[in-house]
Amino acid sequence: MNTPGPPSRPLEALRELTPARVGLGRSGASMPTEALLAFTLDHARARDAVHAAFDAPHLLAELADLGLDVRSVSSQARNRRDYLRRPDLGRMLDADSRRALEKPGGADKISIVIGDGLSPAAVNVHAVELVRHLVPRLTEAGFQLGPVVIASGARVALGDEIGAVLGARMVVMLIGERPGLSAPDSLGAYLTFAPRIGLTDEKRNCVSNIHGAGLRYEEAAFKIAWLAREGIARAITGVALKDESGTALIAAKPID
Repeated sequence: MNTPGPPSRPLEALRELTPARVGLGRSGASMPTEALLAFTLDHARARDAVHAAFDAPHLLAELADLGLDVRSVSSQARNRRDYLRRPDLGRMLDADSRRALEKPGGADKISIVIGDGLSPAAVNVHAVELVRHLVPRLTEAGFQLGPVVIASGARVALGDEIGAVLGARMVVMLIGERPGLSAPDSLGAYLTFAPRIGLTDEKRNCVSNIHGAGLRYEEAAFKIAWLAREGIARAITGVALKDESGTALIAAKPID
């Protein structure tokens, strides 16, 4: 009878490839102290990301330096407590913000909305650099770029009302994703064709996991621009639009 040998990919090697909690081991009936302390630290970082201050003035200044038309709005969530307890308030503009945004749109206009979401920390760190990489790709594709809107107290669906008020053909919502225990500062991008109040999530495409250990700015900008171009060309986003940008990205890369 042959005795099976050790696994070819031990858990120690797997742990080097992912921040996920794999093969933590045990001490008696519990986790080892080191693993428990690491979990507690990551949990604290996730909580801190949710409650971090949204640095809207810094974003406004940095985006204005890029030559963009930048606006600032707020949802009906008056504070962070309301935002977390009443998700519906984060999906609606307050009256003053709606009046300030009203202006005619254009057939090929794309509006970028940057919302704090569930991780303002992610937006503070990543939003400007992503926009810096994204805007040239959108303009090269021939799209007219509408105002960039900084939205406080924002849920994803707030972008629908903002896009509708601006008359945008498509809205790209950049927002802080729900913090995970391995990525408290992950940014997501949601694309919606013909935005209007009342749309649900199957009408959107999402590019997620944009952060230092995840999707790089260049790759994220390529994906977002591809989805925007194809979404407007086909007049769809969401489950009807499959993300095939990977094939296009491979074709676009020069062969060494």
